[in-house]
Amino acid sequence: MDDRMSHPNRERADRILDAAGELLLRMGYRKVAVDDIARAVGIGKGTVYLHWRNKELLFQALMMRESADLTDEVLQAIKADPAMILPHRMIPGSFLITHRRPLVMAMLRGNAEMFGSLGDLALHKQQDELRAQFEETMLRHGLIRADVPNLSYALSASTLGFYLGDTLSHEFEGVPLEEKAAVLAHVIRTAFEPAGEPDPGAVAEVAAELGSALEELVAGYRNGIYAHDPTRSPG
Repeated sequence: MDDRMSHPNRERADRILDAAGELLLRMGYRKVAVDDIARAVGIGKGTVYLHWRNKELLFQALMMRESADLTDEVLQAIKADPAMILPHRMIPGSFLITHRRPLVMAMLRGNAEMFGSLGDLALHKQQDELRAQFEETMLRHGLIRADVPNLSYALSASTLGFYLGDTLSHEFEGVPLEEKAAVLAHVIRTAFEPAGEPDPGAVAEVAAELGSALEELVAGYRNGIYAHDPTRSPG
């Protein structure tokens, strides 16, 4: 069943979030008022408050929806091909998916003017927990090298450079996105994965384990998006 059909006013809530996202990109968090969002949707301000008690909770729900959609896209890619779970495929795959989502890119790049204090509320805890589980599972199944000092820092620094590079220098702005993803895949494969072909059994086990974790994460996000207070929803 379509999730929207099982929740009254879900379609209206999505229209509110769509408008909030467009205004956020155009004006920034501090300048967007609930009045602006209501006007864009063609409803009264009071109707917006029926869904979320204040502007901050509304925008939390917006970023929760963005994170749920992005995570679900990664999950579907893994279900279609379990080898997508390998670091040199999953990390560049997520890189490409993220670049198709301007709000997530702006959040990831720490755009303080756009997000104000909202960046501090952007689901970092769940994402950090998932990242730690990803690394632990990869190590346990021998799909990532165990001799890399401070693996979490090394992986994070190596990956973030590809997201943030254009904000620090204009030198490589002309490099096509797909080429950047291919370079990222090469770096991850050569620096962090053991030589040789990965064991198919290990790949299948990791895909199943991390796929379940991603499903739980998406379910938790979906439970919270349309709650009056997303931070207190179940899941």
